Amino acid sequence: MALTISDEELESIQLSDEIREKALKKAKEGYVMALLEVGEITSGRAAKILGISRLEMIEMMNRWGISIFDDSQTLEELR
Repeated sequence: MALTISDEELESIQLSDEIREKALKKAKEGYVMALLEVGEITSGRAAKILGISRLEMIEMMNRWGISIFDDSQTLEELR
């Protein structure tokens, strides 16, 4: 997955390869978690994209404040 940043201010910052990779990894994580949060992808797909286990995905969702349950339905709809 390629990530392009077109902001001139960000592109002008001189970074080591290690720091750039770390920043891109965090940006990818944020993008995937945003897609998961709005329901565009499943947690299983998110885990696959990020190359982590389902358990690690659940832990990451917890850190990002994303429920592991589908809370788009009301209690009445579930009944």
